[in-house]
Amino acid sequence: MTEAVETTPPEEEKGGAVNEFIEIVKTVAYALGIALVLRVLLFQPFTIPSASMEPNLYQGDYIIVSKFSYGYSKHSIPFSPPLFKGRIFGSAPKRGDIIVFKLPRDGHVDYIKRLVGLPGDKIQVRGGALYINGQAVKRQEQADVLVDSGYGFTQPMKRIQETTPEGRTYLTQADAGPDTQGDNTGVYEVPEGCYFFMGDNRDNSADSRFNPGISPFKTDSGTCKWNYENDQYTGDAIGVGFVPAENLVGKAQIILLSWNADAHLFKPWTWFMDARPSRFFRVLK
Repeated sequence: MTEAVETTPPEEEKGGAVNEFIEIVKTVAYALGIALVLRVLLFQPFTIPSASMEPNLYQGDYIIVSKFSYGYSKHSIPFSPPLFKGRIFGSAPKRGDIIVFKLPRDGHVDYIKRLVGLPGDKIQVRGGALYINGQAVKRQEQADVLVDSGYGFTQPMKRIQETTPEGRTYLTQADAGPDTQGDNTGVYEVPEGCYFFMGDNRDNSADSRFNPGISPFKTDSGTCKWNYENDQYTGDAIGVGFVPAENLVGKAQIILLSWNADAHLFKPWTWFMDARPSRFFRVLK
């Protein structure tokens, strides 16, 4: 006498596999949805791609940006879909904030600079010194440093501590001379709803001192009017120009991790050999 072995009908096996696959897809979808909400509403990571914010941010720094600091615009959402105009739950940024924003002429490329000019301000650079509404920003020179030029040699750089009219202090960096392009400018009158940004590495930053590269015939509500007379001081260099409030993405809060420029995703040993632990968890100011 033999025992009968119970078997599962093929239809039930197929149905079970389909249900399991659906559960996996739902789990992945929920995880992606939560990650998207966190990225849009709370925090977003960025990697610093250049030296324009030295000595405070270095190429290879991995930073966290708070998305809620200034409210939300279409640029808070991946790919900047035109779902609405302006900002919701908006609050004004403060002078001295380090901010990620969308490049005005493109609307998709992320830039990071320091906010120095608010709507209605008059901004000028004279001999490398920043003037706000006719008054020079307080400057205190620090010891010179040798900086890697990126071309196989080092060069001396000046470090200067600036203090804003509101009392915020931060370090800036410049080369030895006061006559680099952008060291002497005209007077920029910041339009309403727009902001003026500069890199902390003053002689190595394409920022609001330079022509935005936008057609003078573009006059929609999301465009800041540029005074082309100021181009006579900065030449034909293309930079950022004024940045509309709508283009602000968020405030840089902390350097989470940092690697030298030689680190590579597909060379795991460089994750350790080229790490800069001294820069980990550094709060930005």
